[in-house]
Amino acid sequence: MRKSRFTEAQIVGMIKEQEAGMPTAEVCRKHGLSQGTFYKFKSKYGGMEVSDAAKLKSLEDENAKLKRLLADTMLDNVVLKDLLGKS
Repeated sequence: MRKSRFTEAQIVGMIKEQEAGMPTAEVCRKHGLSQGTFYKFKSKYGGMEVSDAAKLKSLEDENAKLKRLLADTMLDNVVLKDLLGKS
C-alpha cells in the first residue's frame, strides 16, 4: 500500500479545520489534495484525535504483520502435506 504524504496529525488537523467551518474546497486547495481524498480521510479518521489515529495506524501495521505470518504458516502446512502425501 502506498504511504500517504500526510501524517495522521496533519489529516486530523485538516478534518478539524473543515469541521470548524472552513469550506471543504478551501481546505483541499490549502493542503493540495482532492475532495475525494479529503472525504476518504474523513471517513477513516473523522471524530478521532491524533492519539487515536496513531493507535489505529499501529493496529493496522500489526494486523498486516499477523496476516503475513498466517499466510506463511498456511503455505508451510500445504508444502508439508504435499511432501507427506508423496512418500
